[in-house]
Amino acid sequence: MSEQSLSSQIFTRKMLICIFTGFSSGLPLFVLLQMLPVWLTDKGLSVELIGALTGVMVPYGLKFLWAPLLDRYFPHFLGRRRSWLLISQVVLLISLYAISQFDPVAELSTVAKIATFIAFFSATQDIVLDAYRREILTDNELGLGNTIHINAYRVAGLIPGGLSLYLATIYPWETVFLLTALCMLAGIFMTLFLAKEPQIAQVDRDQPFYMVFWIPLKEFFQRKGVAQAIGFLLFLFLYKFGDSFATTLQTKFVYDMGFEKEHIALVVKSTSLWASISAGLVGGVIMLRLGINRALWVFGFIQLITIGGFIWLAAFGHFDQIGAAELWKLGFVIAGEYIGVGLGTAAFVAFMARETNPLYTATQLALFTSLSALPSKGLGMLSGYLVKAVGYYHFFWICLFLAIPGMICLFWVAPWNEKGNDGKTDYRHREFFYTICNGAYSPA
Repeated sequence: MSEQSLSSQIFTRKMLICIFTGFSSGLPLFVLLQMLPVWLTDKGLSVELIGALTGVMVPYGLKFLWAPLLDRYFPHFLGRRRSWLLISQVVLLISLYAISQFDPVAELSTVAKIATFIAFFSATQDIVLDAYRREILTDNELGLGNTIHINAYRVAGLIPGGLSLYLATIYPWETVFLLTALCMLAGIFMTLFLAKEPQIAQVDRDQPFYMVFWIPLKEFFQRKGVAQAIGFLLFLFLYKFGDSFATTLQTKFVYDMGFEKEHIALVVKSTSLWASISAGLVGGVIMLRLGINRALWVFGFIQLITIGGFIWLAAFGHFDQIGAAELWKLGFVIAGEYIGVGLGTAAFVAFMARETNPLYTATQLALFTSLSALPSKGLGMLSGYLVKAVGYYHFFWICLFLAIPGMICLFWVAPWNEKGNDGKTDYRHREFFYTICNGAYSPA
């Protein structure tokens, strides 16, 4: 591809929309993941309560349950996709500010309800954004468009996880939440002025509603067999469970180690951004040589090693003073963790994509990614109680052992030397390279 043709593909209306979709999708998620724990810590909440509040992320793992509703029923003022987009984005803007108006100590249940409300509408926005992006992009544009989307998604994390935390050292939290919420105006601008409603076939409303779920699920179990299908779904639960569980309280852990908000803003977020993006791209290239199965093994072991980085850092205990040495230790551990996240995710997404039927890729892949996120989101609420009981050092050791069952599952679901029908090593992974690089899977 020539430089001119590449430029002509990048600087288009569709690719500009992909920047806005990624930014809009990432902002509310990272508010819940990165900004909320620091706010709650500043307000004096205990680690077990903050850990329990991670349960508000469950809607991200259950979004497949109401996704078909957004296809069948929708307001008509802007069309099927843009109507739901505008509703979810306006609700998110209001909710992201409203949560700061309540005292989490005296009104914790209200704060938890609003946080769950934010997660629900953020997941709803993701459903519609993913569908809209797929509908406006041609097959040739999917790789580039989704790559731009996921990188904008990660850049969005720099606001609640970086800029907002820095601003919190200067301004009251209410002001910081307001400024962060106003960033949702970017998505509203896209919906009103940039996006155009795609012309696609409508869902057959005469078809029984349950068939929307049943047909793709039936095909999956018939194709793989009940036993193998159950084993596959179990693997989805377990492969990234230990790694995801370890990062549930990452911001809280860094804070409790003695680092300040500005350290998190300048070291953690900048390090995690370049590490996850570069590792995702490098992981895709490596898989061209290794194949999906072998990449799952190699990258899975790397994930184990990076959990060990948290064990090493926790062994130092609380830092009374933060100097250059402590910042280097933090940057080293965070970089290692997000390299593991980027590599493991690259192989994991490609594996899930390979196991879908081309006729039902969207539905089955949405189901697979939701199931893979559900354990860490659902059980993550127990992480704070576990830290309170055993401390961070032993907590990370437990996370390391939780990652082992997923590796054991590889013996059955992704053997190292699995052969294709012709008796040669299966290299079907090559056709999924673009799926890897476009970031179809996220930490929510």
